[in-house]
Amino acid sequence: MPAIPRGMGTITTMATTTTDAALLQLIWLASPALPVGGFSYSEGLEAAVDSERVHDEATAASWLADQLHLCLSRADLAVMADAMTAWREGDLLRVAALDRWVLRTRETSEMRQQTEQMGRSLVEWLKSVQPEVAARAPQPLTYPVAFALAASASGAPVRDCLLSFAFGWAENMTQAAIKSVPLGQSAGQRILLRLAAEIPAAVDKALTLREDDRQAFSPMLAILSAQHETQYSRLFRS
Repeated sequence: MPAIPRGMGTITTMATTTTDAALLQLIWLASPALPVGGFSYSEGLEAAVDSERVHDEATAASWLADQLHLCLSRADLAVMADAMTAWREGDLLRVAALDRWVLRTRETSEMRQQTEQMGRSLVEWLKSVQPEVAARAPQPLTYPVAFALAASASGAPVRDCLLSFAFGWAENMTQAAIKSVPLGQSAGQRILLRLAAEIPAAVDKALTLREDDRQAFSPMLAILSAQHETQYSRLFRS
């Protein structure tokens, strides 16, 4: 173990293990600082605020928890689990099929634009930090499929990768709630606490879904997203 001098004492460092590297990679991918533009989307939440369906901490927390279980778990998380297996097995036909499914199930133009833009930005980021991983992408990718590519290269278990994806989503959506409701930072932390407690169950549900069980049927969210496209005043791109 090498020792690094510091002042009057020393800091002892340990060699980074494979597990450490995988965990750090997932933390990196979940970070709101990742330059993929997640901060600029509210995924219909801003329209829900405009229509007064969401108006305080309690309604924001319930809205996002419902979105986690009814939308993210049954669609993006389930797709990502399948896509990770496909990437690791080199099954590009399966990757392409999953990518097409994501595009088909985006019910408004802004939802489709979000997944395309974030997927494209994530692949561009990969080109700068892991070009050998980015080179595996045969075409532009939607965000869940691109995230699956990046996460699959970490070597981490699929469940851990889905937890990372979901927590990154939760952080971005909590910040959207803070800005659009608006809420204070303490309220935002309480919302994030609730979402973090519910994420494991959402991930476990996603992992049980067969292909025929996946779905992205959320009519009210689609209506609000369509309304948001022509909303008079807005902060977010979706």
